Amino acid sequence: MQAITVQDRDAGVSGLTCSELPYPHAAENDVIVKVHAAGFTPGELAWPGTWTDRAGRDRTPSVPGHELSGVVSELGYGTTGLTVGQRVFGLTDWTRNGSLAQYTAVEARNLAPLPADVDHITAAALPISGLTAYQALFDHAHLLTGQSVLIHGAAGGVGSIAVQLAREAGARVIGTGRSGDRDTALGLGAHTFLDLQAEKLEDVGEVDVVFDVIGGEILERSAALVRPGGSLVTVAEPVTVRPREGRAIFFVVEPDRVRLADLAQRLREGRLQPIIGAVQPLADAPSAFAPDKRTPGKTIIRVTEE
Repeated sequence: MQAITVQDRDAGVSGLTCSELPYPHAAENDVIVKVHAAGFTPGELAWPGTWTDRAGRDRTPSVPGHELSGVVSELGYGTTGLTVGQRVFGLTDWTRNGSLAQYTAVEARNLAPLPADVDHITAAALPISGLTAYQALFDHAHLLTGQSVLIHGAAGGVGSIAVQLAREAGARVIGTGRSGDRDTALGLGAHTFLDLQAEKLEDVGEVDVVFDVIGGEILERSAALVRPGGSLVTVAEPVTVRPREGRAIFFVVEPDRVRLADLAQRLREGRLQPIIGAVQPLADAPSAFAPDKRTPGKTIIRVTEE
């Protein structure tokens, strides 16, 4: 089968190649998914799990990408809850071969059934962004109706989902980003927007929740904006500066079949819409990882035609 692989950690993006790999093995409680569409995170070439397994052993050549939508082609021993031929979407394990391949082995619990009226391209844009946004706002920050939330990167893959979820929950949403992101963020439901390049972050005032996907100076300055009892939640990096009378949480998204199914239902009902950017074939996936390539929306790799 064809797959995008990496095996030289120092080569960076230039080390990504389209290769031939053996068909994967389905371990106990696994399924083999024929991948129709895949998503990735540009920074994942820096993640330890891209290069080593759970025991810390080198596992190259490895396949990046951790979001997928496709069809179950094989069940591993003991696998229940899914059937061969079923449409599914979800997350691959951080320390196993990922989704930028024609077939991949995935733990069944990391996948959810995909409704027939949701296309694979859209579904592949939802797992990391959707689960990250939901877990940040509700599992970690415990956002409530009537509270205020500052969402950095409001027009990005994760931020755009967070804006929609927070607005539907009845929160007052303040989005941030570049000037060109203003119309997108407001169109998704943000009540106000702050241009991080031209406006002063501190002018936002106090908020109940800050959700950060940027890190660095923006993360550090955001701590002072959290009112007493509030929360600063980030997925960018471990927190070094904390709100004076609030909580600070850094987390990594976790698979959740029930929540994935809920997100898919919201999408079907028109209550949620991921922003899809470029759609490229598998052979062009290496170019999509380029660190200086900034495109609106999330880039999705079309692996198999429906």
